[in-house]
Parts: sequence; C-alpha cells; structure tokens
Amino acid sequence: MDPNVSPSSSGTDGKVRESGHGLALFVIASCQLMVVLDITIVNIALPHIQTALDFSTESLSWVVNAYTLAFGGLLLLGGRTGDILGRKRVFIFGVLLFGLASFLGGLAQNEGQLMAARALQGVGGAIASPTSLALITTTFREGPARNRAFGVFAGVSAAGGAIGLLAGGILVEWLDWRWVLFVNVPIAVVIAILAAKVLRESERHPGHFDFAGALLSTLGMVALVYGFIRASQEGWRDPATLGSFGAAVVLLTLFILNERRSPQPITPLHMFADRNRAGTYGIMLMLACAIFGMFFFLTLFVQIVLGFSPIQAGLAFLPVSVMVALGAGLTSQLLPRFGPKPFMVGGALSSAAGLGWLTQTDVHSTYLGSILGPMLLFALGMGLQFVSLTLMALSNVPDRESGAASGLLNTMQQVGGSLGLSILVTVFGTASRNEAKDQVAGFLSTATPAQLASFRRTGQVPKPWSDQILTSGISAAFIVAAMFTLIGAVIALFAIQVRPSDLERLQGNHTPAADRT
Repeated sequence: MDPNVSPSSSGTDGKVRESGHGLALFVIASCQLMVVLDITIVNIALPHIQTALDFSTESLSWVVNAYTLAFGGLLLLGGRTGDILGRKRVFIFGVLLFGLASFLGGLAQNEGQLMAARALQGVGGAIASPTSLALITTTFREGPARNRAFGVFAGVSAAGGAIGLLAGGILVEWLDWRWVLFVNVPIAVVIAILAAKVLRESERHPGHFDFAGALLSTLGMVALVYGFIRASQEGWRDPATLGSFGAAVVLLTLFILNERRSPQPITPLHMFADRNRAGTYGIMLMLACAIFGMFFFLTLFVQIVLGFSPIQAGLAFLPVSVMVALGAGLTSQLLPRFGPKPFMVGGALSSAAGLGWLTQTDVHSTYLGSILGPMLLFALGMGLQFVSLTLMALSNVPDRESGAASGLLNTMQQVGGSLGLSILVTVFGTASRNEAKDQVAGFLSTATPAQLASFRRTGQVPKPWSDQILTSGISAAFIVAAMFTLIGAVIALFAIQVRPSDLERLQGNHTPAADRT
C-alpha cells in the first residue's frame, strides 16, 4: 500500500487507498487526543503533585497554565512551520518533542523542573496539533470524506478533556501521579512510527518564521492570564494585577502592529476579513472559555462535595465523551444538507442550557439528579459545534495557508480556555469570599471548642460550611460560563452566512481551494 496516494482514487485500488486514509486519520486523531487530554489529565493528579513536590497552592495552578499558555501561544507559529517545512516532518518532530517533554516531566524532582517540562510539552503540542489538522486537508478531498475526517478530529478534540479526567483518575489511583506524564512516551513513539509510514508529505511553501509575533503573542497572553489569576487572589487594585494587565495591553498591541507589518505573519489578519471565518474564531473562543471552566469546577465539586475518588471522578465524566461523539457524528452526517449554521446556533444554545442548569448546583445536589443531565446537554452542544466550527474555519482556505488557519482555530481554543478559566476563577473567588462571610458567622455561632481551635490554626471552616462556600462560588462561575456560550450563539446567529458554494464544498461538488492555488 502506497501512503502517497491521491484522495480521489476509485474502484478496488481506491478501496485499498481508502483503508490507507483510515489509518492516516487514526494517526492524526490519536495525536490530537494525546495533546488535548493532557490539558485535563493532570487535574486529578494536582493534589498528589502538590504533596510530592511541595508546591504552594498559588504556584500549583501553573502546572496547568504552563502547558496551555505555551500550547496556545505557539500554535500559530507551529502551523506556519508546517506550511514552510512540510507538515509530515513537522508533525513527527512535534510528537516526539511532546513525548520527550512528558518523560522529563515524569522525572521532575521540583517545581521548576516540572513547570519547564510542562511548557516544553506545550511547545511540542503547538507544533503537532495545527499540523495534524492541516494534514487532513492534504489527505482528504473536500466533500463527504473530509467531512467525516473533520467529524472524527472534532469529536476527539471535544471529548479529550473528559477522557483525560478518566485516564488521570485511573493512573493516579492505580499507579502514581508521574504516570499521567510517562503514559505519553510510548504513545508518542507509536504515533511517530506510524506517521512516517502512512502520512503524505505536503508541498513546502517558501517563507520565513515570524518569531517576533510568536514571542509577543505568548508573552501578552501570559500577562493577561496572570492578571486575572492575581486579581482573584489579591484583588483588582493590587499593583501587580494592574501592572500585569498593563503589560498585556502593550504586548498584544505590539503583536497586532507586528502582524500588520510582517510580510508573512503567523496570524494572517486577512483571514478575519471573511465574516464566516471571523465568526467561527469568535464562537470557538467563547466555547473554550466555558469548556475549561466546566471541567475544572465540576472536577472540584464531585471530589470535594460528593466525595468521589479520583477514578470515580474520571468515570463520572465518561458520558461526556459518549455524548460528544454522538453530537459530532450527527453533525458530520447532516452538514451537507443543512450547512453549519444550525449546528453552531443549536450547539451554543444547548451548551448554554446545560451550564444554566448547573447554576442550580448546591450542597444537596447529587450526581444523577443534578450533574449528569446538564453535563450531557452541555456535551451535546460541544459535539454539534466542534465539527461545524472546524469545517467553517478551513473552508475555502488555500492549501499554503491551511496550517495557519488551523493553528488560529486551535489558538482560539487554547487561549480561550486559559483566559476563560482565569476569568471564571476570579468570579469564583469573589463569590466564595462573599459567601464565606455568612458561613463563617454561622459556623462561629455553633462550633465546638475543638472546631474553633482548628479554625484559629488553619483559617478554614469544616464541612458543611466549606461545601456551601465552594458551591456558591461554582454556581457564580457557571453563570458567567453560560454567558460565554450565549455570546457564541449570538455570533453564530448574526455573523455566519452559509453560501451555496459552501454547501457545494460540503457535498463534494466544488473545486477544492488547494486545486485553485
């Protein structure tokens, strides 16, 4: 079987080649699953990491942020690298770098070593992920085959967070926290070997790397996210909070100016001239803001309030993956007939309804009675949106820019997740502090002498008062998360316009952009 085959083949030979394309899709989807689930797989391991490496509570959040910010900040450069050097070789390099960083992280003996390894993981993911999405456009011709491929890719991207929580729970409970990192090593090696055999190399497009743009965008987002995290801890008037926001404004402004002047920017601003593509990026940004918050806060709730073990918490999120897969499969089948807009609007409204339902969570909530239903509703919305967003973002994009276009979509997802989580954590902190005033007063009026002594020593109130504080903050965060998804629905409703040519492409009756350039 020759991996370097044309997607347009037919007959018996075409069936063999279609099988080759199926293996190529397996490799691409496996890579995406690996880099996406790594965002959440460490969440359940965080208490164990804190104990083992003596992290402070504040610095512990950077075990997650070091990965997501490096990932999101360098995605655009990663996509551009694949366009210039060839996507297959860049994909393999990114996968192997991710595996090496995972190995180093598993060996980490202190805070600095682990955070450096997590940042390097983000770099590897930023190289591999946009390249893998662009490889779909190289392997599959526009039409039903590419629709199905994007459906698989989008389903994996959306479900990866829930799968990561399950995998993290199993590894932490049965082995050790270090295995949430070590597990990536053999997976990366297998993906790289298979990629070398089955993936087609793309055409290399001459160009240069916009390192200044990559540096400015990454530093700007780090400053912005740190500003929100600092505000949740020290308040909005804290000098470091204000300084961080000021630095973010300056750095991101310089980034935009750099992109406007650069002959080959990592963010081709002309991509935002297409209202559908610009709207798609905005919707993805809003959806990602909500997704990260949903996983983060529900993970806290089921472990702290409901008392789930790590593996029970992971299993609790497994239905999310199933529902995402169902939504993605349904969307990929119906898109050619109805176009992406109904699924963008309907998916955003479904996710908003699920989050709105979760705002009713309190200390008396149960998993089956209060969590599972809204979680499935949210997951259905994720599945409906991810396929349509992925297709629209890469629709009618010349082959030479497909890496940049896919990198920009992934950037919106990762940066939106980091930014959204930092905003929701700030909302959570404010609401929790306000609720704590009432709960501490109630606790002091009924506490035993032993409880009072513990409170004076630690400053923490025991259950059920602490659960009430936590759930109050979580409910407030879900209100804002629901607002994010509603904004996404509004963008989809008024910005997205499906043209006859878009439906022709989805049905495979249109000349691919790659063939026209």
